[in-house]
Amino acid sequence: MTTRPFFYALGKRKSAIARVRLFQEGVGKAAVNGDTITKYFFSTHSENALAPLVITEKMKSLDIEAEVLGGGKVAQSDAIRLGISRALVLMDPALRTMLKQAGFLRRDSRIKERKKPGLHRARRAPQFAKR
Repeated sequence: MTTRPFFYALGKRKSAIARVRLFQEGVGKAAVNGDTITKYFFSTHSENALAPLVITEKMKSLDIEAEVLGGGKVAQSDAIRLGISRALVLMDPALRTMLKQAGFLRRDSRIKERKKPGLHRARRAPQFAKR
């Protein structure tokens, strides 16, 4: 079994972490946790994850393997998108301006705020009773 050379990058969103491997000279296959990307994600989440390949027109020339853990499906697709973008920049630094203008190289740092004592959630206070 021969291993192909690849570019590796990490993407994060909320509590989802995606480890992305980008293989050159591929045919456009994308796998997430062993499944095809369309089988793993539903709706438009697979399109969101593969958006960097679409805008750089590398969809048919690269293969992608992603291992994702944590978070929900939306956060996982955003983490994969960031990982693919970072791997593309490692592969070809000329793509950086195009990906940066699209906003794909910025990590969305918004995470869930912790619950505070005496409240129902982070900021949701108990209902006020006048009598």
